[in-house]
Amino acid sequence: MLEDFSPDRTMPAPVDARPRTLVSKVPEITALFWIIKVLTTGMGETTSDYLAHTLDPVIAVGIGALCFAGALALQFCVKRYIPWVYWLAVAMVSVFGTMAADVLHVGLGVPYLVSTIFYAAVLAAVFLLWHRMERNLSIHSIHTPRREMFYWAAVLATFALGTAAGDLTAVTLHLGYLGSGVLFAVVIAIPALAYWKFGLRAIPAFWAAYIVTRPLGASFADWMGVSHERGGLDWGTAQVSIGWAAAIAVLVAVLAAKQRRRAGVQEA
Repeated sequence: MLEDFSPDRTMPAPVDARPRTLVSKVPEITALFWIIKVLTTGMGETTSDYLAHTLDPVIAVGIGALCFAGALALQFCVKRYIPWVYWLAVAMVSVFGTMAADVLHVGLGVPYLVSTIFYAAVLAAVFLLWHRMERNLSIHSIHTPRREMFYWAAVLATFALGTAAGDLTAVTLHLGYLGSGVLFAVVIAIPALAYWKFGLRAIPAFWAAYIVTRPLGASFADWMGVSHERGGLDWGTAQVSIGWAAAIAVLVAVLAAKQRRRAGVQEA
């Protein structure tokens, strides 16, 4: 095994002379990442709907806001990426982001087209400010608290935008939930194909696909949960939420096991 020696070959180099690796607060982008992301969007959609129809809407939004704030605070407190902490935050963003989009339409009567445009403008503003302050929108550069704040602001905006866009296609454009799910399954392939075959840069390709995961997962979850009269399978929002949450838990456990194995190999 090679040893790290100074030029005279007798004295070891100072430990603090070695380069330090910045620790990322977000996961690697793999197929498993995209699967869990889609599952969180569907779980958030049906959970939000269940709470809104079971509890007083004000109480439901309050619960969603508290869970969102608590999960995000936990994510900011940890010093590195921890699978269950990160994905808990994403799940709570999904629930609260759905509520934020629904408040505009259900509570204030804002049309889905208007709310879609509004949240698109909000997301654009977040990206503009993020880029102006940090000069980088890559999720691989989330190493500081300020970058992490921009990242989660963008994530929340994508969830609200995706919720509004999914409702726009399903309800306003009368595609239904299944039709919307199929539409967004096709749409999400566009940035992936553009990245692999036509040279689209990684950052815009990632964020374009990330936005579409929201209406993709939510549309299929709604289709499973809503009644036959609304074009769904009538499995119930509670049952769909539990099923999708269980799938998320299993896959996050797989990620955690992989992370532990990698750490063990590096220490060996």
